[in-house]
Amino acid sequence: MIKRNLLVIGLAVMLSACGFQLRGTGSTELSVKEMDVSARNAYGPTVVQLRETLERSGVNVHTGAPYRLVLTNEQERERSATYNSGNRTAEYELSTVLNYSIQGLNNLELMSDKLEVRKIYLRDGSNITGSEQEANRAREEMRRDLVNAMMVRLQMLTPSQLDELQRQADERAKAEAAALEAARRQQAETPQQSPLEVPGN
Repeated sequence: MIKRNLLVIGLAVMLSACGFQLRGTGSTELSVKEMDVSARNAYGPTVVQLRETLERSGVNVHTGAPYRLVLTNEQERERSATYNSGNRTAEYELSTVLNYSIQGLNNLELMSDKLEVRKIYLRDGSNITGSEQEANRAREEMRRDLVNAMMVRLQMLTPSQLDELQRQADERAKAEAAALEAARRQQAETPQQSPLEVPGN
């Protein structure tokens, strides 16, 4: 049986148009030179690959950096894409959604967004092992696509933009703290009703 090549869906065209290259000679220079990177699974393949890519791009990835990229959630889904004449599933679509946020000083969230990639792979009912290998290759390519897309997002950020986002986050935090303090003072100054006393016989 002739094996079909994996179909690249989603960000591949956009990434090539941007000229981004993960391991090539194209520019991967980031304006932000220090950043911490964390995830719920600190040793998961996506966050590990992202750290390595940032370091290769000249970013000092370390705890205590002024900005922290947090991979808050990564979800993979699989669904039937097409069927063959025997009404058996011939193609499956894999999709991965990665939610992330960037935090600044005092762990204040500066921005949040998500990335999504999709790929289709062929599942051959008569070749289960080969189909699993195709699925695993698709997942590996999707992970590279996610890392590439994240690097493109990070390339768009500048220290001045992050400083402005930090200023706005500081102002929001101060306003929220002031509102909480005002509510606390109001509650403290409000006379409390005494328990109802029932006169004795």
